[in-house]
Amino acid sequence: MNYKTKLKQVKAFVFDCDGVLTDGSVTLMPNGEQVRKMSTRDGYALQLAVKKCYVVAVITGGRSAAVKSRMNRLGIHDVYLACNDKVDALNELMSIYDLDAESILYMGDDMPDFEVMQKVGLPTCPDNAAQEIKNLSDYISHKKGGEGCVRDVIEQTMKIQGKWTNDTSTTSI
Repeated sequence: MNYKTKLKQVKAFVFDCDGVLTDGSVTLMPNGEQVRKMSTRDGYALQLAVKKCYVVAVITGGRSAAVKSRMNRLGIHDVYLACNDKVDALNELMSIYDLDAESILYMGDDMPDFEVMQKVGLPTCPDNAAQEIKNLSDYISHKKGGEGCVRDVIEQTMKIQGKWTNDTSTTSI
């Protein structure tokens, strides 16, 4: 089954953070704080997916409260920080929302995502993902992490399902 057919079955989007929602780099501030940059286009697609009743979650090994805060502002409340076992987090999410693996699109970029990507129906990655992750993915976005790869998969899914619109009642992104 090709990835376009699998997009029709997607009910949930699950994303890694660093390298997917961000470009993977951090700016170190003098106080030790790590600053990340995220795409507003990704933000628009994320909040629209929430409004269209998709389950949207972030599972990351990172510990940034700022990431959780940003996701919460976009309407995403299933944010798993400091996650050492992403499969456990995925299983919890599946149980909470009564999801089957085939209905989940996961986007990851590096080896900590490998095992969880083997469990979902549609494993995807950004263009600049590690080769092992690219080999595992059913779809490799033409966009890099932090540069619109999240928007790419959400928009494709919603268009194929007839849910992509010019909704003007968006939250701030």
